[in-house]
Amino acid sequence: MPEPFEPRTDPDVDLRVPADRRELTARPATILAAIAAGGVLGALARAGLQHAVPHPPTGFPWATFTINTSGCLLIGVLMAVLGHLDGGPPLARPFLGVGVLGGFTTFSTYAVDVQQAIVVGAPGTALAYLAATVLGALVAVGVGDAATTGLLRQATR
Repeated sequence: MPEPFEPRTDPDVDLRVPADRRELTARPATILAAIAAGGVLGALARAGLQHAVPHPPTGFPWATFTINTSGCLLIGVLMAVLGHLDGGPPLARPFLGVGVLGGFTTFSTYAVDVQQAIVVGAPGTALAYLAATVLGALVAVGVGDAATTGLLRQATR
């Protein structure tokens, strides 16, 4: 008897699907080490950029905005490349996607920046930052994926 159709939560990895858990159960220490190493690199890059471009509580947090939108662009690029390579090397997605880009992007800082802007009396900045980040991140991941997929198709013709 076939199982009832249940849509995947994530089209890339859905840990409810046994096949998607294979990688983690086969080599959990290696996968977790790759994620940790990538996370350190991503977090250091993020910290460096935030230190280089500080913002006052009432100002627009350009560093965090740039980090999150560029990180989303790179996630789109990475997913297109890994899709083109049928998943790519086994540790590429844990290291680059979850580790480096997961450590680089910072949506928790985004939420704190919005809250701080509201607390200090800059609701316009908070609202603009709130909307711009969500829209920018979604557009960036779509552009990264579409542009990379198009380039890879042209390169393989």
